[in-house]
Amino acid sequence: MVAPVVAVIAAIVGWPLVRGVYLSLTDADESNVERHIGVNRIEASYEFVGLDNYRAILRDGDFWDRLGWTALWTVSCVALTFLTGLGLAVLLNRTFRGRAVYRMVLVLPWAIPAFVSVFAWRMLFNERNGILNSLLEDGGIDAVPWLSDPTWAKAAVVAVNVWLGVPFMLIAMLGALQSIPAEQYEAAEVDGASPWQRFRYVTLPGVRPVAMTVVLLSTIWTFNMFPVIFLLTHGGPAGATDIMVTEAYRLAFVTSPRDFANSAAWGVLILLLLVLFAIAYRRALRRQGEVW
Repeated sequence: MVAPVVAVIAAIVGWPLVRGVYLSLTDADESNVERHIGVNRIEASYEFVGLDNYRAILRDGDFWDRLGWTALWTVSCVALTFLTGLGLAVLLNRTFRGRAVYRMVLVLPWAIPAFVSVFAWRMLFNERNGILNSLLEDGGIDAVPWLSDPTWAKAAVVAVNVWLGVPFMLIAMLGALQSIPAEQYEAAEVDGASPWQRFRYVTLPGVRPVAMTVVLLSTIWTFNMFPVIFLLTHGGPAGATDIMVTEAYRLAFVTSPRDFANSAAWGVLILLLLVLFAIAYRRALRRQGEVW
């Protein structure tokens, strides 16, 4: 019964993973892999080098710079997305006129393809002709170099990623809120609990199982969020916004000669970091009584 699914996963995930791990242990690049020139076929000539690529990466300061920024980018995006999504979910869980319209508008960013949204934000962030700088200049404020200054570029990519991620968090948290029995709020109100106490002792424990899962998923997605960085800043200025996954892409498809071995090694390191995070996260949940 599960054979078709296993076969598809093995073909789509398993084989590329095994191939990537193997390439990371070689010196494969654009000049020594198998290739075709016209009707002529040139055999691959790369060699097995063991863990040399990993040693070189771990000794390179660029790796630690990329890792530090990737960690900061992930924590910032996930924290802001979760807090914003939870806050909006609490507001939309109340009964008021036009609630359905607000829900539809807030979910709209999720319905738009990510690359379309990022290109729209790139136009907004344009330093000379962008709407944001036009509004600032109309107010007597100097234009902001949104995408040409390292600090502002980092703030811009975080803002765009949060904007894209809030709808998913909103829907998940709204579903979690609606699963909390109303009797718990009524009992807390009868006992004299303040709004903050009801939120702390009823709402937060009620949404906790869902929150733990969506935070894990959001962390994994954000850690590997290639489109926002690549389409908005191309990793610039001067590599300031490059995260680990965009660095792996650059090595494989931008640099010359294209370094497939080092790119694969970066990919394996990304996978190992996420696996270690997932294991630690799961253990932390089990210690708190959550099982999944």
